[in-house]
Amino acid sequence: MSDAKIKKIRVGVASCGVAAGAEAVMDLLKQRAGDIPVEGTGCLGHCYAEPMVEVVLENGDSVFYRDVKADDKAMQNILSVGPESRFEIPPARKAKELVKVLALAGRIDPTSFEDYVAHDVYKGLEKALAMTSQQVVDEVKLSGLRGRGGGGFPTGNKWGFLAAKQADEKILICNADEGDPGAFMDRSLMESAPHQVLEGMLIAAYATGATKLFIYCRAEYPMAIKHLKIAIAQIYEHKLNVVNGRELEIIIKEGAGAFVCGEETALIASLEGQRGTPRFRPPFPTDKGWMGHPSMINNVETFGNVPLILREGAAAFASVGTEGSKGTKLFALAGDLKHPGLVEVPMGTTLREIVFDIGGADPEKVKAVQTGGPSGGCIPVELFDTPVDYDSLRKLGAIMGSGGMIVIGKDRCMVETARYFLDFTHRESCGKCTFCRVGTTRMYETLERIVAGKGSMEDLALLEDLGPKIRMGSLCGLGQTAPNPVLATLRYYRHEYEAHVRDRQCDALQCNALVDLKLDQSKCVKCRLCIKNCPVGAISDDFVVDNTKCTRCNTCVDICPKKAISRVKKGSN
Repeated sequence: MSDAKIKKIRVGVASCGVAAGAEAVMDLLKQRAGDIPVEGTGCLGHCYAEPMVEVVLENGDSVFYRDVKADDKAMQNILSVGPESRFEIPPARKAKELVKVLALAGRIDPTSFEDYVAHDVYKGLEKALAMTSQQVVDEVKLSGLRGRGGGGFPTGNKWGFLAAKQADEKILICNADEGDPGAFMDRSLMESAPHQVLEGMLIAAYATGATKLFIYCRAEYPMAIKHLKIAIAQIYEHKLNVVNGRELEIIIKEGAGAFVCGEETALIASLEGQRGTPRFRPPFPTDKGWMGHPSMINNVETFGNVPLILREGAAAFASVGTEGSKGTKLFALAGDLKHPGLVEVPMGTTLREIVFDIGGADPEKVKAVQTGGPSGGCIPVELFDTPVDYDSLRKLGAIMGSGGMIVIGKDRCMVETARYFLDFTHRESCGKCTFCRVGTTRMYETLERIVAGKGSMEDLALLEDLGPKIRMGSLCGLGQTAPNPVLATLRYYRHEYEAHVRDRQCDALQCNALVDLKLDQSKCVKCRLCIKNCPVGAISDDFVVDNTKCTRCNTCVDICPKKAISRVKKGSN
């Protein structure tokens, strides 16, 4: 028990918290807390610890609780500032993180305009409006900010292109599509601090002379859209959208979730009400974009950095990171690690620091990390001392992308991993380019043969020949990067491919066609759970697995109380 007086209580009710049951926790806290204010807030990044509750004390201290349940015991513990389930940021993570863009996430009510004002939001816009538009463009150039959507193009240069255009109508677009599976950086920022993103857009509008603002956000982000709409209404109320002597309209367009619409010309086509397919460049969007008007696209995180640059100055921003990659970067950590979630680190932080120190992965159990989403490359653990920046990752055959990072354990098959990612990209191809439409399909079919134990060495040669041609022959970034997972795994894990085609073996025991199931009679207690639950009757009454009937669904493996059934190499049973 503690005598500390509680000032207020915050509950993380971003998407990750809600999925873990945070809304029920907040409802019960409001019932039990009496006069103590209970507020919903955004994501702190520690998704593995949700639902999370912060108890703010009158002395200014905060006590965090993790894995909070909506029951009387948890409520009593929190309201007494008790010792159970207290949360502390792991020291290794705390030492490596540098929270800048996410500084407000989890610390304010995302829907409260007053909270933003109290934390100096819109001070960057205020400073920008006291400068000339060219000075703002120059400040962004000096900062060294590069586009956080994956391309890494210098943001200030792009702003300069639009600013130089003489046109009655100029369009500013925020790419909030975030199509990479497992990526949730933009979603979290929009849910937790929508005004920060909108402030960046208003600064960009002033600097470039933009007359209309769009946010292209996938419809699967309902909370982000809700918070953006609330924030836009507050902007209108306080006349913060009056820029360059005119009231700017801010429009949200909900996308249908097509991966290709992350590419800027495909996004523009979708925004116009057309099929989302890429267009040839030139003309570039800054010359001819939405409805023929000069247009500029930055992603959510890029806009989220802009207010910091204006408030703190370009020099302060550029002091963080590497020579060619300035500032901090958000990453969504997932896969075989202890602490999945959202993290912000200085550019140049090594993969080893992110995966092991921050993510808490076991160094003895990690094989590789996939950076840049499904179009990224798999980097082996032996290269984890590589700094994470645009240029270093590209040298390894990978990309930074928008910031997705999937840790791959030693029990994973790299051939199956490549097949999994290519399955996504070949289905998401818009079909416009022959090399992307047909080439990725041929690569996928080849990988299907290999994991089915029907591949050949000629198939490996085909993959190595076809991949670079797809890169060169595709119009947009989807096709140009789609072969990356295959080419990277062939580069670093060729021995696994050769084991599949020469020996018809999958050492990781993941590829069903190359695996048998074996029941160890010495461990079996004859409980018959495996027999009762096998969907195809592949286990006999004398507890033998018939691998000719078995579909490798793993039901028996998972249900056996003695772990007597296991996957083994084909033919070893």
